Amino acid sequence: MPSRDLHRDAVVADTHNDLLMAVSARPPRQWASFFRRQWLPQLVEGGVDVQVLPVFIDEEFRPEGALRQTLRMIECAHVLAEGNADAVRLCVDGDQIDEALAQGRIALVLAMESMPGVDASVELIPTMYRLGVRVASIAHWGRTPLADGSGEDATGSRLTAAGVEAVQEMERLGMIFDVSHLGASGVEHVLEIATRPVIATHSSARALRDHHRNLTDEQLRAVAATGGVICVNFLAAFLAEDARSVTIDHLVDHIEHIAGVAGIDHVGLGPDFIREVYADLTPPCCEGSSSGLDTDAAIPGLDGPRGMPLVTEGLLKRGFSEDETVKILGDNVMRLFRSELGRGQ
Repeated sequence: MPSRDLHRDAVVADTHNDLLMAVSARPPRQWASFFRRQWLPQLVEGGVDVQVLPVFIDEEFRPEGALRQTLRMIECAHVLAEGNADAVRLCVDGDQIDEALAQGRIALVLAMESMPGVDASVELIPTMYRLGVRVASIAHWGRTPLADGSGEDATGSRLTAAGVEAVQEMERLGMIFDVSHLGASGVEHVLEIATRPVIATHSSARALRDHHRNLTDEQLRAVAATGGVICVNFLAAFLAEDARSVTIDHLVDHIEHIAGVAGIDHVGLGPDFIREVYADLTPPCCEGSSSGLDTDAAIPGLDGPRGMPLVTEGLLKRGFSEDETVKILGDNVMRLFRSELGRGQ
C-alpha cells in the first residue's frame, strides 16, 4: 500500500503538542476561532486522529500564578473543543476516543506537564481529573516539590513523599503517569513503585543521542515491562548533537532503536512540535530557545503536524512492515489509552 494511503487509513496519535500555549495566549473569545484557523487545518492535513494537549506553565506564571494559568489553559481546551465540536472532541476515556474517531472527529486528550499548579497539594489531582486531565508528569527541567527534572540529574534524587503519593493517586484515578522530563533516579523510582502502565510522551533514545532528556536502554525496557509506550520526540536537539543537520533518517533511527530494545508494541510518536509555538510567542528580537536547545532547528518538512505523513514514508522505506508502522503511528498508544484512561482502581 502506498505510504500516503496507509497513513490515511491508520490511527495517528501525537502524544505531545504544546499548541494550547499558543491558543491560550489569545483573548478567550478567540480561542475556538484561532484553533480552527491556525491548528485544525494542520492536524487534518497531517492525518492526526488523536492529539494529546499538554498544559505547560511558563516560568512567568510560577509559582504564584501557576494554578490560575493551569485552570485557564484547561478552560481553553474545553472552549476550543466546544467551539469546534464538528471536528474535535475532548475525550476522557478510550470509549470516547473510539466514538470520536468513528464520527470522523479528532480526539483530544488533556495532559499536565510537571503540574506546578498542584505541586505538593496532591489532593488537587482528583480536581484535575474531574476537569478532564488524563495524563500527567510531575517535573520538567528543574526541581519541584514532587521530584527533580532531568536537568537536575546530578542530584541523584528520587521522588519525594508527595511524589510517591501523586503516583499512587494517579493510578487510583486512571490517570497515566508520564516519565518524560523526570530525572533518571526519579524514573527508576517510578518504575519500582508503578503498578500500572506508564508512558513517555516525548522522549527519544539516549543510546543514539546522549542527552538527559532521552531514555537509556534500561529505562526503555522498564517502561515496556509496565505495558507502557515510549513516544519518540521529533525535536532535532534530542535526535542528534548537530541539530541543524537532522533528517528524517535520524528520527527513524531512534524509532528503530527503541523498537529493538523495548519491542515493537511499545513505540509511539510524541513529536513536540514547538517551533511554531515559540515563533508565535517569542518577540522577533529573540531566537527561540528552551533550556539552551535550538528550537528553530527541525527535520525538513517535519516542523509541524502537516509533515506527519513523512514519518510513515520513512518507516516503510526503512523496512518496517505495514502492521509495524500502524502500531507505531498510533495503535500502541490506542491500546494503552483504551486500557488505562479513566479506568480507576
